[in-house]
Amino acid sequence: MSLSGFPQLVSLAHDVSTHPDPSGLPGGSTLQHLLDGLVFVGLLSCVAGVVVGGATWFLGAQAGNFTASVGGRRAVLAGMVGALVIGAAAAIVNFFFTAGSGVH
Repeated sequence: MSLSGFPQLVSLAHDVSTHPDPSGLPGGSTLQHLLDGLVFVGLLSCVAGVVVGGATWFLGAQAGNFTASVGGRRAVLAGMVGALVIGAAAAIVNFFFTAGSGVH
């Protein structure tokens, strides 16, 4: 089946594009504030994980409790990786959006 009989449809398919605009929907600024608040909560959770994990790591090592020490190290690492992902999230999404926008 050929689309040669539908020139308007083919033309329309070539004209579709996207341009992200926070003012394009009602409440766009509210959604941005909500997202900023979620990032803040996520970073607070990462800091709490690093602090609690560091304390658990130290106390486990001092008490000779290998399991607590390893759990503390994992919590510290998880907090650091979580902060890295949260901090890079916008750049990662923008990178892939730009890469996807270049596909023709």
